[in-house]
Amino acid sequence: MPTALITGASAGIGRSFAESLARRGYDLILVARSTARVEALARELATRHGVACDAWTADVSSDAGRESVADRIVALPRLDLLINNAGFATTGKLAKTALEPQMEMLRLHVLAPMRLCRAALPQMIAHGAGGIINVSSIAGFVYGPGNVNYSATKAYLTSFTRGLDTELVRTGVRVQALCPGFTHTEIHDEMLQVKQQIPSWLWMQSGDVVEISLGQLERGGPVVCIPGMKNRLMMAVLQLIPHALRRRMAVRGKRTK
Repeated sequence: MPTALITGASAGIGRSFAESLARRGYDLILVARSTARVEALARELATRHGVACDAWTADVSSDAGRESVADRIVALPRLDLLINNAGFATTGKLAKTALEPQMEMLRLHVLAPMRLCRAALPQMIAHGAGGIINVSSIAGFVYGPGNVNYSATKAYLTSFTRGLDTELVRTGVRVQALCPGFTHTEIHDEMLQVKQQIPSWLWMQSGDVVEISLGQLERGGPVVCIPGMKNRLMMAVLQLIPHALRRRMAVRGKRTK
């Protein structure tokens, strides 16, 4: 059976990836910070789908956690799919918010995916097969007050994945930057005030996002995956707006104290 490793596997998009891949017959390595939740998910999926599920407790935003997962990847006899999904969001202007959550977010969104890709790629290239999905966001294509680092980290992740795609030509290894829009996950549940301002028709279910992502990777589709026609249309229109106008719109649209 093929093997997949998922970070941030216990909730949201990560959990949906785990459920979808288990249905496809993948053995799973589920990585999350919450031991109880990730072990419960591993038991559930193993029982329901008859696949092997290994639960690993690690915080890949920390140096020790990141290196422990990287070491385990290197030690695996084979890894067919790596999904760098772990993430969270902060809100508030940079000058007025606590520094450590910002630093943690950069370590989680930037350092962790890069390090785990570096651990997985040599073996994938040697086997001439494999896939990596880096869960980015359409936030990486925009900017504005109140979430400058979140958008910047996602912009990095999308650009990083595009660059990897050019390095992996003719290796048999596929990469994807998954850029969902508003998705029903715990990240948005924790930002209830923000969530209530977004029209309901813009939201997607995490399971639908994951099915689109996996389908596009399996078909060898474009390296950047923006699930949902409405999201793709929004991004296409956005690219036509000059940056000076986008800046004015962002400042007017989000007056933060």
